[in-house]
Amino acid sequence: MFYKEDHWVVMTFWNSLYIAFFLLPLGINLPTPFFVISIVFGIVIIFISPRKLVLEKSLLLFPLYVVILAIGLIYTENLSDGISLVQRSLSLLLFPIIFLFVKEDAATVRRLFDFLLVGVVISFFINIAYASNNLIYYLIDDYKVTDFFSLLEEVKNQWHHYFTGLSFSKLVNSNYVSIYILLVLSYYLKNKIKSRSQLIVVVLLFVYLFLLASIAAYLILTIMSILLIFDINQKEKKYMMMIVFFLGVIVFLNNPRVTDFYYRVKGFKNTSEYENTTSEKSRLLAWDASLKLIKEAPIFGYGVGDANHVLIEKYKELGYTLNHKNKYNAHNQFLQTFLQTGIVGFAILINIFILLALRMKRSRNEFSVFLILFISLLFESMLVRFNGIVFFSIVTPLLLKKRSILSSRIIRNA
Repeated sequence: MFYKEDHWVVMTFWNSLYIAFFLLPLGINLPTPFFVISIVFGIVIIFISPRKLVLEKSLLLFPLYVVILAIGLIYTENLSDGISLVQRSLSLLLFPIIFLFVKEDAATVRRLFDFLLVGVVISFFINIAYASNNLIYYLIDDYKVTDFFSLLEEVKNQWHHYFTGLSFSKLVNSNYVSIYILLVLSYYLKNKIKSRSQLIVVVLLFVYLFLLASIAAYLILTIMSILLIFDINQKEKKYMMMIVFFLGVIVFLNNPRVTDFYYRVKGFKNTSEYENTTSEKSRLLAWDASLKLIKEAPIFGYGVGDANHVLIEKYKELGYTLNHKNKYNAHNQFLQTFLQTGIVGFAILINIFILLALRMKRSRNEFSVFLILFISLLFESMLVRFNGIVFFSIVTPLLLKKRSILSSRIIRNA
């Protein structure tokens, strides 16, 4: 399963990436050392590779983005935070260049998703174990449980407090795990399910998505499903998939967290104090505060080191107590980039996705991956955390190559 071909430096590069992808769903900091190792060996590959440089112009947007971040240090007062972010963002500069020199074929890239899949499945069972343990402890301490039927009633009433959303995903934020699941599904569902074990894994992934209860993931999954249905030519099969789709919608909408989401965000503007806001409402408040700040400094933003500080102060000014207390970022990478670098950095990030959309329109699977990345960045500031930055800097350049990683064809550099 590990990479065993080619030079030992190339082998170490790929195997470090495989281990890092495996660890992504298992812990926030676990993949970091392996990503660092892959970067180091990737740089070595640049110098030892006999391959001619075949420049992919679209990949130049990534180094340009890092340059704009670095320029943002000029008008940043909080240099330590700014320098730290620029350092974390160096993978956006390095990986696109590394992939110009590293050979990668469909089988090699597929292993990335194989390892990610294994990590996701293991994280599922770990989270199930944690949630079950916590629920059992609650039931033991609950004096209402006097017999078997009262036990069942209490489990029915309390299960969603332990088995859904952030309460369920103890290892990594549920939104990030949902992104990993959707990417794995997009990659593997491009082919027909051929075995019972594959079917079991796919069902498990859908169950995991249901329990994670990420609204962004549900939105992406809905769009992906609609695209899948429209891509089917046989009428009978299309009607069958439509029935399955509507049944799935009913099931997912009955997730208690989805119901709560509607009531939590409804009328959030009518609240005068925001001391007890929910995560969904906090995200909307973060967007609101970010947009207000962008209107005040649309050209240059506030600098990479000061953007978060300015946003936190805006929370305080607007009375968004929970956001201020928890020092939330913009929870939207496009807004986050606008705050950090102004219109130029925002334009570069948007252009990356425009190019990605143009490349990904070739097939449903490829466009689904575009949707996953784009909508995910609408709900999360992925490019402020090292693992999020590295993940983006690996997957997106591979997608932008002339032959996509979702293709079964060879995508080997010449």
